Amino acid sequence: MSAGSAGSAAAPCRFAHYFVICGIDTETGLEPDQLAELCSYSSGEQRTGRKPFLYQNCENLEQSPLKRTFRSKVLARYPENVEYNPFDQNAVNMLCMPKGLSFRTQADPRDPQFHSFIITKEDGSRTYGFVHTFYEEVTSPHICSAMQTLYQMHNAAHGTANPPPPSSSSSSSSSMDSLASSSYDSSRDTLYVSKALCLITPMPYMQACRSYLAQLHKAATVKTAPPLPLESYVYNILYEVPLPAPGRSLKFYAVYEAIVCQRPGLGELPLADFSLAEAFSLLGIENLVQVFTCTLLEMQILLYSQDYQRLMTVAEGITTLLFPFQWQHVYVPILPASLLHFLDAPVPYLMGLQSKDGSDRSKLELPQEANLCFVDIDNHSIELPEDFPQFPNKTEFIQELSDVLHSFAISANAGAPPHCPSGSPNTPSTPPKEKTGPFALLQLEDDGRNGNLIGEELATLELLQGNSTLERLQALTKRTGVTVAQIEALRDRIKSQPTAENESWTPSFEEELAHAKLNVQLREVFANRFTTMFADYDAFVIQSAPDLESWLTNREQMHNFDKASFLSDQPEPYLPFLSHFIETQMFATFIDNKIMSQWEEKEPLLRVFDARLKKSHLYNIRATSLRSSNYQRCSTLKETAQAVEQKLLRINHRAVRPHLLDMKIGQGKYEQGFFPKLQRDVLNTGPPLNKWPQRTATAQCRKDWNIQRIDNDNDLKERHVQDARGLGKNLRQPKLSDLSPAVIAQTNWKFVEGLLKECRMKTKRMLVEKMGREAVELGHGEANITGLEENTLIASLCDLLERIWSHGLQVKQGKSALWSHLLHYQAFEDKLEQQQLQASSPGGTETAKHNMIHSTEQYINTFTIITLWSGEIKTDVGRARAWIRLSLERKLLSQHLKQLLTRQALTRKLYKRYAFLRCEEEKEQFLFHLLSLNAVDYFCFTSVFTTIMIPYRVVIIPIKKLSNAMTTSNPWVCVSGELGDSGTMQIPKNVLEMTFDCQNLGRLTTVQLGHDNAGLLAKWLVDCVMVRNEITGHIYRFPCGRWLGKGVDDGSLERVLIGELVEPCAEEDCGRGCRTPPQLCSPSQTRRIKPTSAQIQEAIGEAVNCIIKHFHKPEKERGSLTVLLCGENGLVAALEQFFHHGFKSAWLFQKTVFVWDFVGECETETTELLAMTWQSLCRYVNAINSTPRNIGKDGKFQLLVCLGARDHLMAEWLPLLVGSPVTPRMYEDAAPLRDHTTVGTLIGVLETLHDFPITLEASLVKGVNL
Repeated sequence: MSAGSAGSAAAPCRFAHYFVICGIDTETGLEPDQLAELCSYSSGEQRTGRKPFLYQNCENLEQSPLKRTFRSKVLARYPENVEYNPFDQNAVNMLCMPKGLSFRTQADPRDPQFHSFIITKEDGSRTYGFVHTFYEEVTSPHICSAMQTLYQMHNAAHGTANPPPPSSSSSSSSSMDSLASSSYDSSRDTLYVSKALCLITPMPYMQACRSYLAQLHKAATVKTAPPLPLESYVYNILYEVPLPAPGRSLKFYAVYEAIVCQRPGLGELPLADFSLAEAFSLLGIENLVQVFTCTLLEMQILLYSQDYQRLMTVAEGITTLLFPFQWQHVYVPILPASLLHFLDAPVPYLMGLQSKDGSDRSKLELPQEANLCFVDIDNHSIELPEDFPQFPNKTEFIQELSDVLHSFAISANAGAPPHCPSGSPNTPSTPPKEKTGPFALLQLEDDGRNGNLIGEELATLELLQGNSTLERLQALTKRTGVTVAQIEALRDRIKSQPTAENESWTPSFEEELAHAKLNVQLREVFANRFTTMFADYDAFVIQSAPDLESWLTNREQMHNFDKASFLSDQPEPYLPFLSHFIETQMFATFIDNKIMSQWEEKEPLLRVFDARLKKSHLYNIRATSLRSSNYQRCSTLKETAQAVEQKLLRINHRAVRPHLLDMKIGQGKYEQGFFPKLQRDVLNTGPPLNKWPQRTATAQCRKDWNIQRIDNDNDLKERHVQDARGLGKNLRQPKLSDLSPAVIAQTNWKFVEGLLKECRMKTKRMLVEKMGREAVELGHGEANITGLEENTLIASLCDLLERIWSHGLQVKQGKSALWSHLLHYQAFEDKLEQQQLQASSPGGTETAKHNMIHSTEQYINTFTIITLWSGEIKTDVGRARAWIRLSLERKLLSQHLKQLLTRQALTRKLYKRYAFLRCEEEKEQFLFHLLSLNAVDYFCFTSVFTTIMIPYRVVIIPIKKLSNAMTTSNPWVCVSGELGDSGTMQIPKNVLEMTFDCQNLGRLTTVQLGHDNAGLLAKWLVDCVMVRNEITGHIYRFPCGRWLGKGVDDGSLERVLIGELVEPCAEEDCGRGCRTPPQLCSPSQTRRIKPTSAQIQEAIGEAVNCIIKHFHKPEKERGSLTVLLCGENGLVAALEQFFHHGFKSAWLFQKTVFVWDFVGECETETTELLAMTWQSLCRYVNAINSTPRNIGKDGKFQLLVCLGARDHLMAEWLPLLVGSPVTPRMYEDAAPLRDHTTVGTLIGVLETLHDFPITLEASLVKGVNL
């Protein structure tokens, strides 16, 4: 067995996997880091439009040598390799020193710094690194001479003969390269270089590792040598300190002070050791909640700070609070200089970028900002994306978090320095006071648990204390006054030594305990919000697959969660956030884990969350709050804090103390102030049989080994799961170990494939869901999409298009890459048109010019419309999204984007070769997927931009064969929609077409058309009215087919027409879409055919049923009630058929008789009846007759039915009409109105409407005073 493998036999159970030393390699000398200038480029130092300046001939004469960044190397690592966690040298070196080596002189600050990092592998597993960086004096004459030479070259290049004396910088030490002196003289100055000690661990024990590394570094710098060689302490942490068992605490020993850590149990929140108090203090509560919301919605999040540890603290704090969900995308809390190109990734990410001291945020240009949440940690500010939904109960949530922080005496204001009762988490913990050598050696000699020495006295006392017989004898001697002198002396001596509890209770331990309690309480508050919002989520999980294999095979075709039903069960204020959140990858993965749990073991976070829900259901917490937005505070804060405190105080396991190793004479010596190279032969090989002192650790090791073996066996299944889940984890992490051009190209190709797949999935989802609703209108099934959900899908499509247009940009201009491209295209077209006009002859090129203008006319129209609204839509991102929505509503999105990409010269100028928009095959597939959206109708622009002014065109089409095309009267029109009406507008005489501007009316529902009956030709037979929205291009047809005039038809001078959407039929629009089921149109005399009595009853029942369904939909999804009342198949039309059926022939009355004539006769002959019901009917009839509107007899009957339905009186009026003496005179015996059974059934159907508040449009009840 090799040394590396020997030391890794129990790696899954070890506290630390590697101990690493990074620094300068004196053999290779100074190697400038050619990637350093990329950091300067990202910090806004170079904004000239040219590529970042790289070192040439390994030298950069522009910058002071001490401020340059040189390449660091891994000087040593112990052990060489761990089987379960292979060492990634490039990644570790890059993250230990993200900006390379840093040099200082004696005049510069050289305080040690601490930061942590994380390496996320392609399978999603994480490894944590904890780094202690300090400065060592450079003793190599070659390095000092090289630095002196670089300064001479630098001074010669700048003409500086006498460099200025060094000056100390007062800036933050976190930005190391900005603090270096401006000069160096080897004869006068002492040169120092940065060096890093690093622990690589499988779990994030940040506080413990921080304390351990600080003590280890101190041991190498203090005058008094530590009790043991440094190899003993490193060997101990690598091979003899186990991970704590779940639910247990562990105490192990560093150089000067013991360290205590704990691991949550299987039913508790997972381990999180990064200080949430610091994260809240850096950002402020409200800002952190906003960033947390952006993370939940899987936006692009960029953290920005000079301090690496601040980046990690905020990143880990936010992801920790996501429980029970997990971040599924790119996660790089510290982005090295070599990976700055990854900011171009067109996927959600959470990354951290180091800022330079004094750098200006306004100069930092990022590849894409349309969906970016920028977090400036040092300045305590954030920049949020547009159209950002708020977290539910945000105000109450922030108040509860403030109360928790105040209970620990921590300020909740942004920018306040983090404060804890026992110290500051913002600064490194102060190392404990140094213990003297003899005292520490005495501890080792007296420790009976040490594997190297035997302590007889402690063993004797433990024997006495563990023997019940001896304890009873001792108690008896005390009662009799006799003392056992040797035993009492032994007890006093042991008491004088620090016990485990007393030794642990130090200021640093108090600080750690306070942080642990605060962390768990804050996390409980966040977890409680998800427990409340998703208390019944499992009721909406769709588990239709019989086995795991079939589910994996058909994953993409399956609906795993009933989103529409889930949203309908939520309180109204929660919907904007939840409708976006349930579309995220992290929620999809959560539901996938839930479904797979029926065939295999539950994922740990899901297991904990389900256990919490089960406990809350036992107490019926959710039952009283169903569909209620009342805020519920967390009730378990005290219990969880006590549990953490008990685990830290009651230590379950103590690791073996560091001890002398089998080292050769002379090994282990070191020079003060220099951290030595440790003995490789001692540290690369662990103990042959590594037995932990307790069985729990052995059992845990065996369990971890089995889990690892099972994971290896299931690699194929895991890859299948990831493929089924789509984009998520296969684009999760960049490879830090290989940065070759081939790997970067492969990564970009994965992005292209991922974007195309995401486009296919989104368009398919939008198409299927939308057609599902239209299938309902055709009578097939039930709708499974709501308007809120539809708007979420379209917003997601806008985000996707922005990410596609941001991928591979050459130069970033503005926050919206798509709008920037549109502006470039417009400028390009204008320039091309001018050139063609100047170069064209009067004859030959006229046709070509006409074709060119015609091909871009629709695109320019859409672009110009959005540009004209620049005053109302104030940002580039808003304009781009408005352009997308308008193009989609006009069914021109694919056509517009295709036209935009036809100018390949422009595309090559704006985009790099690997960009998505320059991949021809993928681009064609992308446009084809967008073209499929033309099969359905969207109103995504009309329904969102509700306050803009829109021009409408009205065309009145008369029936010329039967009447005059014009009328001598003064016609007028009023157009109404879901958002309002235009008001009454006069139509100029002898004009059948007019245009008017009005605030967005939404989808049009009714048109009121009439005239004043003036002149000789006052009669007007109108076929229909056409109204066109000049912005969206939607055309509505309002059928009429009736006369308007006195003494003709029913004498109406005014009619209310119900509209239908007309599909375009022009040649240029033939390929845009397909037929969508029309809205219901206006009733007309042509529909008056004689149906049977059964058909009439069925029509009434269907009309009432549609109204009831209308009220069972969410309020924002109900549409127009006027259509259901007055449309072709509405309630008015059905009741009119009921009253017309069995009417005696018109020749009997010598005139055309209408239903309103029957109602009027009933009202006239029953005025002497004083019944309250009759009085109400008479009052309504009189009010309608006295209205100043000339709506005709059919219009009056329509108004009576609408008012009766609104006031729930129709079921009471019907028996009165049946019992009226007028009924036998005007109806035949077989009429349904004279059939008591039919009438009774009809009354029962109408009574079902009494439970619903019916509100009528103003266009229906105008002029009626009731």
